[in-house]
Amino acid sequence: MAQFILLIAAVIAFWFAVTYNGLVVFRNRTKEAWSDIDVQLKRRYDLIPNLVETVKGYAAHERELFEKVTQARTQAMGAQGIKEKGAAENVLSSTLKSLFAVAENYPDLKASANFLELQKEITDTEDKIQAARRFYNTNVRDLNTKIETFPTNTIAGMFGFSKQEFFGANEAEREPVKVKF
Repeated sequence: MAQFILLIAAVIAFWFAVTYNGLVVFRNRTKEAWSDIDVQLKRRYDLIPNLVETVKGYAAHERELFEKVTQARTQAMGAQGIKEKGAAENVLSSTLKSLFAVAENYPDLKASANFLELQKEITDTEDKIQAARRFYNTNVRDLNTKIETFPTNTIAGMFGFSKQEFFGANEAEREPVKVKF
């Protein structure tokens, strides 16, 4: 009988350890995914001043737009937390779209090799940010599912594992793009 109790205790301890370690793995994957987003955002922050300076050379009277882009970049860089960061990044993306739309009015700018390279780099970065956001959200989903399901939720609660927020799109990004000819 004592061996049976020891066996049951060993199985419970093993399950406890495996479950706890699984939660740690999911939490670390989520942190890694957030770090991937941060890397791409830093890359975008570094490209924006060069883009603004290039456009300024061709469209000097678009000063208000340049200020909006610079302000949005500053706010995004200073945002804390996932929700605030997501909102600030969405504003920055919107102002960048406005900057590219203005560039359409300047044929010399559109033909500039420097502008085209910066536009390509920012587009590539935006694609990488979207991929990183999807990767992050997948990891958040997996972690949150583990935290919310029984019996893992008991261990998660005991050790303070908490649900994470998704990095979502704002209302403006959900609206269809308006195309005018």
